[in-house]
Amino acid sequence: MNVIGLAGWSGAGKTTLLTRLIPHLIAGGLRVSVIKHAHHKFDVDVPGKDSWRHREAGAEEVLVASGTRWALMRELRGAPEPTLADLLARMSAVDLVVVEGYKAGPHRKIEVHRAANGKPLLFPDDPGIVGIASDVDVETALPRVHLDDVPAIAALILQSAMPVADVLAPAGRG
Repeated sequence: MNVIGLAGWSGAGKTTLLTRLIPHLIAGGLRVSVIKHAHHKFDVDVPGKDSWRHREAGAEEVLVASGTRWALMRELRGAPEPTLADLLARMSAVDLVVVEGYKAGPHRKIEVHRAANGKPLLFPDDPGIVGIASDVDVETALPRVHLDDVPAIAALILQSAMPVADVLAPAGRG
């Protein structure tokens, strides 16, 4: 199982790009999963529904299952936010896990940069960034692809992805 990240400022188009990349990667025969980091309180449950009521009542975990999907929600209730390694260890085996967010994580990342955002590039300060997907030319020795070139970005992702085991036990730890 391999992992790669998409890192960039809010509004750079990470989610839009990922929704275009996933079908392309799947068409190439890969099984793909996603970890999305949120910087704010969010809810995947509908207030008032049974599972929401169970969580609100204090359950640490609520698993909802149907013939279509299942979802496990875990309330941290003051515990520390899980690390990327913690989350990767819980993922079912697939060919590729794409991480959206976790900019400071120990995994390799493709920077998604949109000039109209007016934000600085991340790569000069992040050695984990191994390539750039941007709508403008970027002066760097890193591989660069245009933000709209999904096949080229997919190729860069596949070339740059790293084994999940390297994130779970980085050099110097275990």
